[in-house]
Amino acid sequence: MGANTSQVTDLSNNTSLKALVGTESISENDPFWNQLISFTFISPTNSGDSRLLEEAVIPLAKNLIQNNPRSGNFGALVRVFLGRTKELKISTECQDQLFIWQAHNALFMIRCLVKVFIRLMSEEELHQQFSYQERAPGSCGETGSEDLLEELLLNLVHLIVETSFGKGFNIFKGNITKGRCLELTSRLVKTLLYNFIRQEKCPPPAAHMFEPKAEGGLLYGLASGVASGLWSVFTLGGAGSRAGIDQENNPLPLSNQSLLLLLVLANLTDGPNWPNPFRQAITSFRNTQDTSALAVELRHTFQINFNSLYTALCEQQRSDQATLLLYTLLHQNANMRTYILSRTDMDNLVLPILEILYHVEDRNSHHVYMALIILLILTEDDAFNRSIHEVVLKNISWYTERSLTEISLGSLLILVVIRTIQFNMTRTRDKYLHTNCLAALANMSAQFRSLHQYAAQRIISLFALLSKKHNKVLEQATQSLRGRQGDNTALPDYAQDLNVIEEVIRMMLEIINSCLCNSLHHNPNLVYALLYKRELFEQFRSHPSFQDIMQNLDTVIGFFSQRLEQAGSDLSVERVQEVIMKGAQALPKDRLKKFPELKFKYVEEDQPEDFFIPYVWSLVFNSGVGLYWNPHGIELFSMDSG
Repeated sequence: MGANTSQVTDLSNNTSLKALVGTESISENDPFWNQLISFTFISPTNSGDSRLLEEAVIPLAKNLIQNNPRSGNFGALVRVFLGRTKELKISTECQDQLFIWQAHNALFMIRCLVKVFIRLMSEEELHQQFSYQERAPGSCGETGSEDLLEELLLNLVHLIVETSFGKGFNIFKGNITKGRCLELTSRLVKTLLYNFIRQEKCPPPAAHMFEPKAEGGLLYGLASGVASGLWSVFTLGGAGSRAGIDQENNPLPLSNQSLLLLLVLANLTDGPNWPNPFRQAITSFRNTQDTSALAVELRHTFQINFNSLYTALCEQQRSDQATLLLYTLLHQNANMRTYILSRTDMDNLVLPILEILYHVEDRNSHHVYMALIILLILTEDDAFNRSIHEVVLKNISWYTERSLTEISLGSLLILVVIRTIQFNMTRTRDKYLHTNCLAALANMSAQFRSLHQYAAQRIISLFALLSKKHNKVLEQATQSLRGRQGDNTALPDYAQDLNVIEEVIRMMLEIINSCLCNSLHHNPNLVYALLYKRELFEQFRSHPSFQDIMQNLDTVIGFFSQRLEQAGSDLSVERVQEVIMKGAQALPKDRLKKFPELKFKYVEEDQPEDFFIPYVWSLVFNSGVGLYWNPHGIELFSMDSG
């Protein structure tokens, strides 16, 4: 970085860089700038190299901070870059790769300096660095009236949309969500989404972008020039074959960085008099197949290929950020939600979500929450709840607890959610997780169809686990009271523990009851499991919290028990199932008491930004390819939140 510089160790001794950060003003028309930005320096491709680069840049940046109020050299560097960008399109068409190279290098230098500025300055001080201009000796030092920061951001947005290929953010937020940048909101969001959709691999590294090539002509000039040089800056070094460990783990840096930027922009808080335009764009975009007049009437709206976006979402759910994007679209964009729910290949989307929950031990809690809430939103739709039992799956390789040679998507969903509940009961004990798991099961319960034998068993096994836990807490409370007669010290809050367990037991009974009332004849395996463990339910028959809901279970258990007794003793499993299937057709529906339909709807908390903003920035910290962030400077989230 700097003329003739090719290694990080050369930066401190580079004469051109010393002049840039020195006390002497350098006019933006000076030939010095051509020399400064004519260097060959491969951007870092991993966080380790990025750290070394930043450590080398810090002393230079500190000198520039001190001298820039008099020299105005930083503003001159920005204006040199802006001048190069105005000619980029023409340069590409003319295959003028030198111009593209210099624009790339100028932007790379600005990026390195601004990153250090953000760490060391307040927002006001940072903005001033953009406003200082060259001034003559003895002048009063007035700053320029132009908003150079806004101009830079506007040009960067233009580059992103027109080129195919924490702490200090509020100052940029003010410029990018208002003013001239506002008009590019939809184009920027659309471009970032398409970058995510296309999942393009890196072009050759920037160090080789000026080697002569016989083939390709104009197309090569575009691909090798803009798509490699600027790609390197936009992806923070993730270009080409010189891959570091970050790029090996994520070979698609443009897709990843675009998605992270999109999530950051979408989760900016609203201003006092203006809503976040990026969130508006995300909530209102439509399918390219939508030809209605409304599709072009709304501000910030645009059209995108929903099929391509759906495919990318299905393929990328292994990452937190892709799951968070799916949640955002399902929750906030009614057009996308309707489209997703209309798909006949929902297994392509649901299976990756279930796999996240199945490997709950290996996932961070935020990723698990997002996956679970996605399921809850999907189960709000009755058509979804019916269709998942019609999709038959074979040999689910990641489900290792039991061989499932054939099972419906609905039964698999039930198994994974129940497993999540059981994990939560023994490990994290998070009431929020419990509530959402049970809500998803409750939403599905009326449409349970042909439950797999193992799924039916696990429903009853979960109830058995809850029953055992209930009895244990009840016994602890009783013993504690007996042993503390005359002792006035505070008692453990067993009453609260009992209330929580009884709420969960009540919900499980309601789920079983909902299935029996609405689809008993479709679920002989659940009836079989219920009869096999009928003694579990006896203790709750007279419990005041469960008496009403137990009436239907007692009716079903009594009805089928009587028919089995009439069929004789020593019945085989097959014979028992036959009796159950015939009995299900014979049981009068009016014998079961009607209860209100179980329906739960996901609603965000009152201040969702308290969860989402730290979560998004933790993803930037942990997932940004080629980025280094000093962990001691993190203020927005704890280091274990990612």
